[in-house]
Amino acid sequence: MNRSAIGFAGLTHLGIVSAAAAAARGFPVVAFDIDPTRVAALAAGELPIVEPGLPQLLRLHRERLSFTAERADLRACAVVYVATDVPVDETGVSDLQPVRDLVERVASSLAAEAALVILSQVPPGFTRGLGRPPAHTFYQVETLIFGRAVERALEPERFIVGCGDPAAALPGALTEYLEAFGCPILRMRYESAELAKISINLCLVASITAANILAELCEHIGADWSEIVPALRLDRRIGPHAYLTPGLGLGGGNLERDLETVCRVADAHGTDAGVVRAWIANSAHRRDWALTQIHERVVARVAEPTLAVLGLAYKENTASTKNSPALALLTALAPFVVHAYDPVVTPAPESHPRLVAARSALEACVGADAVVLMTPWPEFRDLRPDAVAARLRGRAVVDPHGILEGPAFRAAGLDYVTLGYPLPRAAA
Repeated sequence: MNRSAIGFAGLTHLGIVSAAAAAARGFPVVAFDIDPTRVAALAAGELPIVEPGLPQLLRLHRERLSFTAERADLRACAVVYVATDVPVDETGVSDLQPVRDLVERVASSLAAEAALVILSQVPPGFTRGLGRPPAHTFYQVETLIFGRAVERALEPERFIVGCGDPAAALPGALTEYLEAFGCPILRMRYESAELAKISINLCLVASITAANILAELCEHIGADWSEIVPALRLDRRIGPHAYLTPGLGLGGGNLERDLETVCRVADAHGTDAGVVRAWIANSAHRRDWALTQIHERVVARVAEPTLAVLGLAYKENTASTKNSPALALLTALAPFVVHAYDPVVTPAPESHPRLVAARSALEACVGADAVVLMTPWPEFRDLRPDAVAARLRGRAVVDPHGILEGPAFRAAGLDYVTLGYPLPRAAA
């Protein structure tokens, strides 16, 4: 079966994963980027990102992938996605100019009947504001999750497609491509689709914030959040797939961007976003949880403490440190010696004046008065309490995400604390 060629412009995280998924579904793919160096590296199998399963996926379907820095090569494609990542500054504001520039470059190279699809995340009004022909211009909600990007790209729950006219049929080539994934296709106006992505993230943040608030209460009143979660999942109004895991606020930049976008749009139109600002405040509050535990259990009791920090990425299975709670913790621990280890992220000496890079989690623990697990990397689950206790100088184990076996670490005489569990008094 001859399938239409699909193009992807912008070979950052979103574009690379999306192109690999299209090839895996049997489509010939033209993967374009304006950077010839990046294109050459990808053609040679060198990835600029860390994503589980992606190297294998690219190798398996390499014969259907063509990497190019020549935009004229996109003319062979019936559908072209603009799929570059959108930079976000420290205040949560997106820099949309690279997306606009890429759209302009790509549009001039397309065949007359080709569909141009914006896959990069953009705010409401962006797609219509491009002024392109509605019959050939679409916005599609991306579902990228760092660390699970391959899974999400290959098995999407649904496609949300913004259209100039939601009642009109999609172009045949775009329909053929989307239907190859076997999931529902939801057509709606541009602005609805652009807001749908934000809506999904806001509902997620609402769940995260609720979990964080209630977990904090558990820590102080003797309740255990892990005992409460099963009851919530059995409630049909909440459901078995609800995100109920407490954490150290928000990280990665994407959720923060959407919260700031809603606040700006609400302010511009005189609507209320007070609850969104409360979520932002709660995120900042919970980010300091690990630091609070360290101060109470170590800094207040040890004159010159040494601390072990395990994990620097903002979450597991990614090299991204955007808004990472671990980096914020390093800044706060500037006066103290810190042994740091991450399976993917190399500790940067400039991030901390007394930083010591360790080659393993256990090496980081040697001589430390406390160990803090800031990123729930799977390899940390293999840490045994006797091995940790033998290397620590102190007794504190701060495990926000609960990836260790808490009862075993407490039984080994360690001062083990985790989010959502009654906090013991600091060991004398």
